[in-house]
Amino acid sequence: MSLRNKTIVLLSAAVLSILAGICIGSVPVSPLAIGQVFAHELWGANLPPDFPAVYPGLIWSIRVPRVLLTFLVGAGLAVSGAVMQSVLKNPLASSFGLGVSSGAGFGAAVLIVLGAAGGWLGIFLMPVVCLLCGLGTVIFAMAAAAKIDRGLSNNTIILTGMVLSLFLNALMTTLAMSNPKHTQRLMLWQLGSFSAKEWRHAAPVAVVVPVCILFFCAFARELDLMTFGEEQAAALGVNLKRTKWLLICVVALLTGTCVAFVGVIGFVDLIAPHVVRRFFGPGHRLLIPFSAIFGGTFMVLCDLAARTLASPSEIPIGSITALIGAPFFLYIFLARRKGESHAER
Repeated sequence: MSLRNKTIVLLSAAVLSILAGICIGSVPVSPLAIGQVFAHELWGANLPPDFPAVYPGLIWSIRVPRVLLTFLVGAGLAVSGAVMQSVLKNPLASSFGLGVSSGAGFGAAVLIVLGAAGGWLGIFLMPVVCLLCGLGTVIFAMAAAAKIDRGLSNNTIILTGMVLSLFLNALMTTLAMSNPKHTQRLMLWQLGSFSAKEWRHAAPVAVVVPVCILFFCAFARELDLMTFGEEQAAALGVNLKRTKWLLICVVALLTGTCVAFVGVIGFVDLIAPHVVRRFFGPGHRLLIPFSAIFGGTFMVLCDLAARTLASPSEIPIGSITALIGAPFFLYIFLARRKGESHAER
């Protein structure tokens, strides 16, 4: 299939998933009704006299911001995974595995326990704290890795990040169980949820995610060179230390912002880049934007499953992504081991 046709298929899937996310729910709505509400809200068009009174609020104030936030978070996490895999030159690397998500989630959990996560103050304070905690986790992981391995090999960074991630998850669980008042919210936070999200939650993410994606697109050449090897990249003029730190810091910003509003969601940053590389190749000029589109589409479909499979209850989104992502992680790991054993022969 040509690049043009594959692009059309991916874009069509994205549009259809967004439309399905808005249409399907406890109260089904038609695409025509969605179009009428959009025309009314954006351009002041009159609604038909027999138009259901519940539709404008349901569509514009509840489902649209939720689906928009879901798509943007999926896009942001997918791109962060693509960048981490290239920077660390490891197909199993991700912002979730390196501890960025867990660090940001721990920062959010502390704010929830302190009662500083609500209201408009929480909307602005949460991303800042999540960014600082996510970035602090990365810095600590890399500093610890440097103590263990002076060469700061990528495998050492990944293993250190995974250990730190498990430790922070344990701290979050301890916080949840020792604060009964916040237990349910904190446990949901650890698995992620898009429930009850409004425009005030989607707006900050709608600013940060596109800016970070454009930033990574500007570094497509450097990421391509780093994928082929650090020695080759350095020989071609890439300042490896500066570029690696800069990219990881922006990944922390991107991941921290996503986690701040929806909680910790794993495996999206692992799955999306691998699928996109399979169909669009490893070049970051295509990998980054297409990972964003695929990740957003994947997240919208997972959220749709989360709120419909056990209706009227809602399954945490992290459970859905883990059910898909854990076997995928095992597949990538075994495929990598198989490739290494063939190379040794």
